[in-house]
Amino acid sequence: MPTSSQWIAFLIASILFIQVPGPSLLFTIGRALTVGRREALLSVVGNGLGITTQVLLVAVGLGALVAASATAYTVVKVVGAAYVIWLGIQAIRDRAAAREALETQVAAKRGHALRIGFVVGVTNPKTILFFVAFLPQFTNPAAGHVGAQMAVLGVVFGVMAICSDSVWAVAAGKAREWFARKPQRLDRLGATGGSMMVGLGLTMLARD
Repeated sequence: MPTSSQWIAFLIASILFIQVPGPSLLFTIGRALTVGRREALLSVVGNGLGITTQVLLVAVGLGALVAASATAYTVVKVVGAAYVIWLGIQAIRDRAAAREALETQVAAKRGHALRIGFVVGVTNPKTILFFVAFLPQFTNPAAGHVGAQMAVLGVVFGVMAICSDSVWAVAAGKAREWFARKPQRLDRLGATGGSMMVGLGLTMLARD
């Protein structure tokens, strides 16, 4: 297992990485504004599971392949960005659905929110590259089983990401509830959240 100093360095680096505004954080805020706190929190859990899946793939060598192949990196980036854009467009088109759900107290299916978050998390190439580039630095080769060490580090990173993004989801959800005192405001709010996700997707496509 990693040494104590390696664990401390890993935790500090992870906190800094997680708090920098990126696809997962902006997606979480957009979901909270669009569909509410509960569904956003479920999306956060799904996103964390997606990130954990990424690190397990990295641990068996797939992450290195994506990092080394420009084609593989581009495919993952385009798929993830296109999915986020599609979600944003759907939110804009169905902006009245949030108001109707609030008025009728109809909640979305849990599996749907988890699936959305999972897809966004597992198709974020930036975190794959982060895992490939940084996780090996926090492993202890002398202890053996480097792949298993990377898997453990990745799971810890996923848990930290879920905790951090949940705080943001709750904060954004509170703002949504304030607007929702007049249900008609949710139409504009849904369009805003959808536009935010479209912008996020376009940003993901534009980045190298």
